[in-house]
Amino acid sequence: MTGGEVAGILVAVFWAILVSFLAVVLVRLAQTLKATTRLVADVTEQAVPLLSDASATVRSAQTQLDRVDAIASDVQEVTSNASALSTTVASTFGGPLVKVAAFGYGVRQAMGRRGAPGAGNEPAERATRRTVVVGRTLPAGRFRKKKG
Repeated sequence: MTGGEVAGILVAVFWAILVSFLAVVLVRLAQTLKATTRLVADVTEQAVPLLSDASATVRSAQTQLDRVDAIASDVQEVTSNASALSTTVASTFGGPLVKVAAFGYGVRQAMGRRGAPGAGNEPAERATRRTVVVGRTLPAGRFRKKKG
């Protein structure tokens, strides 16, 4: 055997090893592609029902939001009506109630001045012991004298 024949055999052996290695790589790549194809098919089978369920859920949520919007507009209208009613009641009864309260205050003040010190009803000494209790003036005679 000559050197050229040995070199040819070595090249043929390396070539066979390279082809075998490439064949193994291609077989594994084919297996990976088959598994990927199966995975994509499974995901597609599961995604289509999920997407239809999600679409139905979004439609239901939109319906509920429309209802909430209608309720909110009704509540706004009721609030506006209540505010108008409150304003009407305040303007209708507010003025007369203030006048009645002022009249009552004036009557209490007039009643209090009638028995005031220096009006000639009582001596000044007893008048200094008067006490105001919830808008009423109590005469000094109702108090007990302290012993002492």
